[in-house]
Amino acid sequence: MAGPARTPRVTVVVTAAVALLCVVAVTAGCTSSPAGSPAHSASPGPASPAPVPTALATGARRQALAAKYQVIAKVGNRRLDVELGDLNGRDRRNLAAAHRDLRAVAATEQAFDRQLLAIVFPPATERFARFLYWVNQARAGLTATAASASSLPQLRSYERRMAQASKPVEQAVAIIRSQLGLPPPETS
Repeated sequence: MAGPARTPRVTVVVTAAVALLCVVAVTAGCTSSPAGSPAHSASPGPASPAPVPTALATGARRQALAAKYQVIAKVGNRRLDVELGDLNGRDRRNLAAAHRDLRAVAATEQAFDRQLLAIVFPPATERFARFLYWVNQARAGLTATAASASSLPQLRSYERRMAQASKPVEQAVAIIRSQLGLPPPETS
């Protein structure tokens, strides 16, 4: 039974996820160097040191990564729009149909995650991609748990927790899209 005892655990997971996102953001900022900044050299002289590769993709590589990301994001978002639309619409009062919708949502989230990890991002973006994978897997697990609710009221009790679990996912998506030169997502 889902009761108040489970809420602090989800809150801790979401709070930990947001804290980790902040740490990753600070770490990414500290480890990346601007394009063209010189590497530290033991011997100063007329020869210029090799450029330090940036932690973010630029130019054609950035566009190619953005295109790959957009393909999986668009497919996943379309599927989620349908699945969540059914859950919030016609299936809202049918427990068996809601279970089916939630299992489909969890499967879509997991498929996106597998495809996301198949993309080879530069280090700074890779950190956020792995973080996105982690928080989206947590959200998919919560969605799968909600799919086993024994009643509609119990299922509704998961809605707030699922919405909270979406916040770190949305934050990671926004950062990845920004690093890939994409506009912010229209919807979560």
